[in-house]
Amino acid sequence: MQFLSPRDGQRLSATIRGIPLVDGLPIEEIAGQDWRPCRGDLALPALTLDEAAFAVNRDLFLRWCKGAGVTVAPHAKTPMSPELARSLREAGAWGTTVATIQQAAVLLAHGERRLLLANEIGGLAAGRRLGALLSAYPDVELHAFADSPAAVVALAEAARVAGRSKLSVLIELGSGRAGARDRAAVEATMAAVLAADRLVLGGVATYEGAAATPDAGETARAIAALMERTIEAFALVRTAAPGLPLIISAGGSAYFDIVAHALAPVAQADGNATVLLRSGALFFADHGVYARAFAELDRRGGLLIDGTLHAAAKSFRPALTLWAEVLSRPQADLAIAGFGMRDASFDQGLPVPLRVFRDGVEQQGLAESLSVTRLNDQHAFVSVAAESALAVGDVIAFGISHPCTCLDRWRVIFGLDEAGVVARALPTQFG
Repeated sequence: MQFLSPRDGQRLSATIRGIPLVDGLPIEEIAGQDWRPCRGDLALPALTLDEAAFAVNRDLFLRWCKGAGVTVAPHAKTPMSPELARSLREAGAWGTTVATIQQAAVLLAHGERRLLLANEIGGLAAGRRLGALLSAYPDVELHAFADSPAAVVALAEAARVAGRSKLSVLIELGSGRAGARDRAAVEATMAAVLAADRLVLGGVATYEGAAATPDAGETARAIAALMERTIEAFALVRTAAPGLPLIISAGGSAYFDIVAHALAPVAQADGNATVLLRSGALFFADHGVYARAFAELDRRGGLLIDGTLHAAAKSFRPALTLWAEVLSRPQADLAIAGFGMRDASFDQGLPVPLRVFRDGVEQQGLAESLSVTRLNDQHAFVSVAAESALAVGDVIAFGISHPCTCLDRWRVIFGLDEAGVVARALPTQFG
């Protein structure tokens, strides 16, 4: 049985943000509506995905992974879009990463069968929930994290409930978040896995982003130390699991180059191990936190792909745009745009005005003097040059910072073709 059903035959209506006043439009017919957010055809605000930019980012990163001797299981928590997860896998990704049992249920219901559960699940109750899910999908290949004997007990319960003889467990090393903090904790967790009848050591994992600090030098040292601990733990796991294929997993979207440089030689020397990155947000890029991360990556040397050096900051293209209308120009230096905290990420930077349109025609130069200064729940305060011609009804395209906390505000993302026309609707399933 399945716990969730794919959204086959879904119909769109004005109850979904961004959808204009239509009732019961079949989702597969959205491409025929000729909706263009730049002329206000959508019920603004709306969040769109530049399909061409997403494809460029996908192909660029997968090519880099191949040359770097690593692979990737993109983290589904960023968009929680089964369609996008499938497209990445079909393009060459190893599988999909999830952070929770609920996310695993969504991806399994939509046909994914290779998951990395990159998180501890909790206690026995969570183990029983995971076991029930796995029993419904006996063909799934799942690898889960554990950083303590207690976490191992929960996974053993999942294996028992699912009737599995072998559930793969990755020993998680940590700094700043979850993960075993020292060798003693690693050895205790390993011993618990080895003592469990239904579990098998599957490798090691970590997340270097949790070790980051505002100081670049300190961050580099912290990540290097974490990589050393991860390599040491891998050696312990290999000794305890001779001959088994193992995974070494790390790599968010900001420091994946450092991770690959440290871990790929280890996997190559082992001969039966795979370095599995979990980068997800970089497929969307942004105009904030990841734009800055790519600039830092370039300072570390950029991306070497097929013998050619690429600048990450120029090669990765921001794919998400938030569209909103000017609602009010109450004073000369202020405009109120129709979006707010319910619509956009703001935890790592406010949205950035990129372009201004009037009746679908771009108004050259108008966006240059604009900046978002603060957000209410549904209003954005936009600083405007007093002499600006910005007017009520103008449509502003905004870039965002941090895709993860923007996408989770939307039930549907609108995919745009190269002409700026809505080509498809991508439902999200954040729960």
